[in-house]
Amino acid sequence: MDDNRTHLTKDGIRLYAPGDFAGMHVAGQVAADILDRIAPLVVPGASTSEIDKAIEDMIVEAGAVSATIGYKGYRHASCISVNHVVCHGIPSEKTLHDGDILNIDVTVIVDGWFGDTSRMYVAGKLGRKAERLIQVTHDALFKGIEAVRPGNTFGDIGHAIQAYVEAHRMSVVRDFCGHGLGRVFHAPPNVLHYGRPGTGPVLEDGMFFTIEPMVNLGRPETKVLADDWTAVTRDKSLSAQFEHAVGVTPDGCEIFTLSPAGKFHPTWN
Repeated sequence: MDDNRTHLTKDGIRLYAPGDFAGMHVAGQVAADILDRIAPLVVPGASTSEIDKAIEDMIVEAGAVSATIGYKGYRHASCISVNHVVCHGIPSEKTLHDGDILNIDVTVIVDGWFGDTSRMYVAGKLGRKAERLIQVTHDALFKGIEAVRPGNTFGDIGHAIQAYVEAHRMSVVRDFCGHGLGRVFHAPPNVLHYGRPGTGPVLEDGMFFTIEPMVNLGRPETKVLADDWTAVTRDKSLSAQFEHAVGVTPDGCEIFTLSPAGKFHPTWN
């Protein structure tokens, strides 16, 4: 690949140069480090607004910029989605209870590059059903990542995730998906977490995108609340999500958002 090329594929997906991987790695590591450092703050009695304020302070301390503050009118440095909230949960003064599970999603901008990642946390003691949901969702993400290599398709990624989740009698949310990113927050392609093998655009060296499956214990349907952000499960079943940002390499992919401290899974300790 020419180091200076950033052209688009026929599907409108940008191909980045080899030198661009370094910028994405730095941005991804800033976001991942913040998610490492907030883990001790996720405890019963803490409010999600307190956690969000800590995240905002850490972003500033890192010399980065929050990608979400001001994005389409959003006012927070994170999305924090508790229990049956699927995604885009708005931080508030509501406090966490023992056994609550939550996804925290952070996107930062470092030198023009976007680092976007999310992971699950538990306040207090993790219940058995929630533990199983979190494990399946975590493993489904990595099933999808295993399918990332040149010559495969985005349908291969979605199929790997969907097949794994449904084999465990859970459901994949279809209303939200991963996305291209790089020097922009959201770009083609839409990365679906379900699909048929061999369908969709072909993966090429230099593509950057997120894989972020949302998995429900119950049915896959969601609804968006009156705030126009918060998405919840229609049947009020628990939902979980993990997200990594990746770049396609000649023989596979690089994960930009790996946890520096090995805390990506909530049972790390």
